Amino acid sequence: MKASLQRLVLSALFIAFTCVATMLIKFPTPTFGYIHVGDCMVLLCGVILGPGVGALAAGIGSALADLFSGYLIYVPATFVIKALTALLAGLLYQRAAQKFSGNGKRPLSLILGGILGESVMVGGYFVFETLLAAFGNGGFSTQALSAGLVSSAASIPFNLVQGVTGIVLSVLLLPILMKVPFLKRREQTQDAKHTA
Repeated sequence: MKASLQRLVLSALFIAFTCVATMLIKFPTPTFGYIHVGDCMVLLCGVILGPGVGALAAGIGSALADLFSGYLIYVPATFVIKALTALLAGLLYQRAAQKFSGNGKRPLSLILGGILGESVMVGGYFVFETLLAAFGNGGFSTQALSAGLVSSAASIPFNLVQGVTGIVLSVLLLPILMKVPFLKRREQTQDAKHTA
């Protein structure tokens, strides 16, 4: 199978994995949202597929999960937020992996990338939910925005739990996934480029 076709199939699989992980294992929150393990796959999209393709896969998979779950108003925001999460996590992972050496480089690089990516997720949903709540309260007046800030702040702890869970699970899953021959060869090729 050609490398481009393998990459396309792998991207489609990661879109599906992200969607399924987001939809199947979720816990409702008092803020009418839910905590899910899909962020693990979002981070792995950026790390394994690379920042650009990974961002698209993460955004599409996460947006599809919102669409299928009935959270229609979140679909565009989720696409952008999760794509940025994967993009930044993938970029920092690549840079950190170049700087570190040895067997510990993958987990440490993923943790650093995950912290940056998940910070964007928490902040992105906070901003979106603030604007959404303000709009629901009659517009973007100072009073409506203040009410939006207060109501959106309630979701921050739940998003933090989701982000930390995503980082931990991705660190546990990455070594398993990197045993797949195609991914192993791809990483060895990238390592060879960075050391050359």
